[in-house]
Amino acid sequence: MRNSADAFHIAVPAHDLDDAARFYNQLLGCPIARRYADRVTFDFFGDQLVCHHSPDEPVAARPRLYPRHFGVTFRSTADFDALLRLVEVRKVPVFQEVRSRFEGTVEEHRTLVLVDPTGNLLEFKHYTDPRMMY
Repeated sequence: MRNSADAFHIAVPAHDLDDAARFYNQLLGCPIARRYADRVTFDFFGDQLVCHHSPDEPVAARPRLYPRHFGVTFRSTADFDALLRLVEVRKVPVFQEVRSRFEGTVEEHRTLVLVDPTGNLLEFKHYTDPRMMY
């Protein structure tokens, strides 16, 4: 079974690999692990994100969060807040501003949704009750 040394892997389309590299590496601070002519692999907050060059992949005029998005659920409030500061300082493109959901319930959490240059949506969350992460 998976342990903390393993990495989750996700692959997403990218219309322009240079734009993807700027967004994930320079704006979000994700180290580039490998780069090839057809893809860039990042250390995405401890997991593996691969942006595959897909210039013909259609982009929705208005992307929708559901059913397809990815991101990180932070265990620590400080880590979520650090991401919020980074987004503000580096002017990372925001799809949906930070907001609270399910206030007053055990599922209460804050969420922020970013959008990359290809229109992929990234959701970042922090639950008040850490038992609700899964």
